[in-house]
Amino acid sequence: MRNLKKVLLVALILLLILVVLAFVLENQQPVSLLFLGWAGPQLPISVMMVLALLVGMLLGPGLSWFLRRTLRRKRV
Repeated sequence: MRNLKKVLLVALILLLILVVLAFVLENQQPVSLLFLGWAGPQLPISVMMVLALLVGMLLGPGLSWFLRRTLRRKRV
C-alpha cells in the first residue's frame, strides 16, 4: 500500500510537469504588457502567466496574514 501511494504521487507529479511543459511550449508568442503607460519587455505569454501565478501565490497569503494580524490587534 505504501509503495502504491509513492507510485501514484510520482505519476501525478510527472503528469503535472507534462501539462506545464505542454502549456509553455504551446504559448511562445511574445507579448508586451502595458500598464499605466509603462510598457514591459516582450516575453512569451507562458512567462507572463507564470509570473502572474507566482505574484498571486505571494500576495494572497501575505494579504491574509496581514489582515489576520490587524484583526487580532483590534480584538485585544
